[in-house]
Amino acid sequence: MENMVIRAAISGTGLFTPNESISNDELVDAFNKWVEQFNSDNATKIAAGELAAKEPSSSAFIEKASGIKSRYVMNKSGILDPARMKPSLPERHNDEPSIQCEMAVSAAREALHQAGRTAEDIDAVIVACSNLQRPYPAVSVEIQAALGINGFAYDMNVACSSATFGIQAAYNAVQAGNARAVLVINPEICTAHLNFRDRDSHFIFGDACTAIVVEAVRDDTASNAFEILGTQLKTLYSNNIRNNFGFLNRCDESGVDLPDKLFIQQGRKVFKEVVPLVSTMIQEHLSEIGLSAEDVTRMWLHQANLSMNQLIAKKVLGREASATEAPVILDEYANTSSAGSIIAFHKYKDDLAEGEQGVICSFGAGYSAGSVLLKKLG
Repeated sequence: MENMVIRAAISGTGLFTPNESISNDELVDAFNKWVEQFNSDNATKIAAGELAAKEPSSSAFIEKASGIKSRYVMNKSGILDPARMKPSLPERHNDEPSIQCEMAVSAAREALHQAGRTAEDIDAVIVACSNLQRPYPAVSVEIQAALGINGFAYDMNVACSSATFGIQAAYNAVQAGNARAVLVINPEICTAHLNFRDRDSHFIFGDACTAIVVEAVRDDTASNAFEILGTQLKTLYSNNIRNNFGFLNRCDESGVDLPDKLFIQQGRKVFKEVVPLVSTMIQEHLSEIGLSAEDVTRMWLHQANLSMNQLIAKKVLGREASATEAPVILDEYANTSSAGSIIAFHKYKDDLAEGEQGVICSFGAGYSAGSVLLKKLG
């Protein structure tokens, strides 16, 4: 007797959006005040050629470079304080829910509601994001307990590709019969690892959390679910996007305050190398399951840079993509790492008709890239 193939689908998504938002103008104002103070404090060294003067930023520069107009943040006042320029997020007592747990529970409840499921229907929780607030106990296990879910949970990190890697892990668990349904959660507090004193990157990130229910297709699966046709992952080692913060930092006398302990990237190299990597991967993935670019109604791409997304979509489709075909949310949310492509999916999926197909694709540090091909169920 042949084994029955278990079909799997994304049956619900959820989104937690922070209450506070920072416009480009607000961010630039704080940055330029810091620049003015830095140049004033170091005027003698700058005049002697011992130190380079800092250049001011501008909203026009930010929007042209990235397409970003604003970003949601977990704390606004600390970021906009020129004397601080980082979020103010006081550490909580060990007996209190962690901040990532709170974000995740909010997003997860929306995803469960959309899927028509409860905690009793979920067998696993995967937290997949670019930065976890602690190594252990796993944030996923904390979220599992907060939601009252039996089964198992674990954390994973593949930088900006974490969501698609998490979806494949959930997909595999469902198809293997190890779980009826899995929650994949992406709690991203990206502003906590961003150097707000770096002109080239101070505008890039925002904060958000997404949640996804991946389950076996059943007679009572939500009518707006998307069957997973296939997944594909790829990694290629590169130092062009890096964050050196880790537990070994305390073992070096230089400490943890150096710029390379925060987000750093070589943007031009990333653009040049990632665009062909990702566009080729999507094309090959489509071909492997017997689809072509003409079969794709929508591309929910990682929201890192508008020009990058436009070029990837153009290479895949062989023409310019419309705003409907490749929706953009980074103008409002900025880069939310692994959550970005899922925010786009969450906001721009309901209008697809039965049988229409799309691709969720994320890409980032590693390099890493993930592709999830989907078909709208009836």
